[in-house]
Amino acid sequence: MGTRGAPSRRRQAGRRLRYLPTGSFPFLLLLLLLCIQLGGGQKKKENLLAEKVEQLMEWSSRRSIFRMNGDKFRKFIKAPPRNYSMIVMFTALQPQRQCSVCRQANEEYQILANSWRYSSAFCNKLFFSMVDYDEGTDVFQQLNMNSAPTFMHFPPKGRPKRADTFDLQRIGFAAEQLAKWIADRTDVHIRVFRPPNYSGTIALALLVSLVGGLLYLRRNNLEFIYNKTGWAMVSLSYIHGSSQAQFVAESHIILVLNAAITMGMVLLNEAATSKGDVGKRRIICLVGLGLVVFFFSFLLSIFRSKYHGYPYSFLIK
Repeated sequence: MGTRGAPSRRRQAGRRLRYLPTGSFPFLLLLLLLCIQLGGGQKKKENLLAEKVEQLMEWSSRRSIFRMNGDKFRKFIKAPPRNYSMIVMFTALQPQRQCSVCRQANEEYQILANSWRYSSAFCNKLFFSMVDYDEGTDVFQQLNMNSAPTFMHFPPKGRPKRADTFDLQRIGFAAEQLAKWIADRTDVHIRVFRPPNYSGTIALALLVSLVGGLLYLRRNNLEFIYNKTGWAMVSLSYIHGSSQAQFVAESHIILVLNAAITMGMVLLNEAATSKGDVGKRRIICLVGLGLVVFFFSFLLSIFRSKYHGYPYSFLIK
């Protein structure tokens, strides 16, 4: 039974093959070649993407921000495939351009890129680069860009949208603001680490040392500091001892004291709201705090001397 069944099955298969249309074989062959070509193209695309990511990681290992010319910009940013986000600062740092804002923005950009490069969350999904006008004029022309500095985000897929251009004029270019904008566009959160700046502390220490040294060298000629009679004469000459009267000079003194306190408050507000260098902001804060504390203490001391029995004082009695 088994021997006679085999020829029968072969004859049925032969009939089915004869019943296939003669035009089906080229179609099947074309479909097979197309699948092979698509598979090869996909493999080639994956290899190209791996090479681009490997090259970008190598550049990032050397420096947190790598510079790009026109060819590199077109290859790594404009041309697909790409599965990473790229933050690009378009700037003009050459001395002949005289762009002081570009230098300040570059300092903040360096702080941001270094914070990302040396963070534990660093990966190959986000890179920082720079295009200088003198190195990539064609890129500026291609993007119709006529101002610098400008920060742009190039997403992994598609073209940049309007929100992918950082609003520098309205927000400023502080590293913290840039990090917030990047988090909105890429979901990558960067914690900004600023290098310690001891310029304000050093300047204050030098000032204190200088004053202390001068006082020490002139220690035998400082009797006027301890002369209570002299200080009393000064106070009696310009500050009336009663709350019922006031000298003309006393009015001007009070005006100057209030102006100094107001200036200190203005400096404190400037240090808190500005987005400049941290060292300068620290110095401004110290100066403003010193003005408020000293002159408010002086004003309180005058009030205490006029209103006898007033119990409160601060620094100066």
